[in-house]
Amino acid sequence: MSKTALIAGVTGIQGSATAELLAAKGWTVHGLARNPGEQAGVTPLAADLLDPASVKRAVDGIKPDAVFLTTWLRQDTEAENIRVNAAMVRNLLDALRPGGSVRHVALVTGLKHYLGPFEAYGKGTLPKTPFREDQGRLDVANFYYAQEDELYAAAEKDGFAWSVHRPHTVIGKAVGNAMNMGTTLAVYATICRETGRPLRFPGSAAQWNGLTDMTDARQLAAQLLWATETPDARNQDFNIVNGDIFRWSWMWPRLAGWFGIEAEAFDGTERPLEEQMKDDAAIWTTIAEREGLAETDLSRLASPWHTDADLGRPIEVVTDMSKSRKMGFTGYQATDDAFFDLFERLAADRIIPGR
Repeated sequence: MSKTALIAGVTGIQGSATAELLAAKGWTVHGLARNPGEQAGVTPLAADLLDPASVKRAVDGIKPDAVFLTTWLRQDTEAENIRVNAAMVRNLLDALRPGGSVRHVALVTGLKHYLGPFEAYGKGTLPKTPFREDQGRLDVANFYYAQEDELYAAAEKDGFAWSVHRPHTVIGKAVGNAMNMGTTLAVYATICRETGRPLRFPGSAAQWNGLTDMTDARQLAAQLLWATETPDARNQDFNIVNGDIFRWSWMWPRLAGWFGIEAEAFDGTERPLEEQMKDDAAIWTTIAEREGLAETDLSRLASPWHTDADLGRPIEVVTDMSKSRKMGFTGYQATDDAFFDLFERLAADRIIPGR
């Protein structure tokens, strides 16, 4: 490949990490988003993926070898999730078709492939853990499946290779992102430190006691690049997690320790963050203004609903990485270090106060 990339969703946790890695590896990177902003090594392209005309204008003259689809929009129903998110994939690949340059398209989805969509999340008959790629699809409508089907149809028509990547909850930096556990927990811990409130685990006993894993955005980016450059990875789906497993009963006190506070012992009662943080906007504004932080709007940093969905699951979630390991992907990232690295970066960028 001549190493020219187009990243859809470049401002998100996944897209920004991918852009950072590709730029460091010498790729020419074009980053597409509704409001792409500025990112080192990235040429911004502004477009609404639901508006085919704006997408065509944005990519006119762009000749990417590789395309990375790292974005989606949550809707009120799964039927709308399917309609909207399938259209986003279709509109971008349709707009790139006349250029004839695309050789690989990587689509990022996630573990809802195995757990089910929001309306049926973690319910009904589910595959046994650890989740493996050969377990296939659930017998339920799912916008991830619709996105895959759009990818497969375009690949059949245009002759490019594809890969699908399924991370667990992603740890990384992005302001205004709707799925951001790492920053949400950093903001929550900062507020607890400020107010003297206990750092209370918001989730279920199953998550507190059971094994789980997560995905550092840099680990995901490394697998995306690996799959793009590895012939054996053509037309394959891959799970992608850090490579370690942990229990939240072990992780929660470690996160509290970074902020210099104590974690409250979990008594089995679920205390969702949406409830715990519902009146915290003014507190955060006070902290941000006093400390000279970059963002005073709590809603642009914290996504309690998403963290609650992950930490409130009634089942153990462990993801198998054997498939890509056997093909040669050897990336590894300790999850506690991923959190600590993120917290350090958030402090350095004045998103949260330092320790």
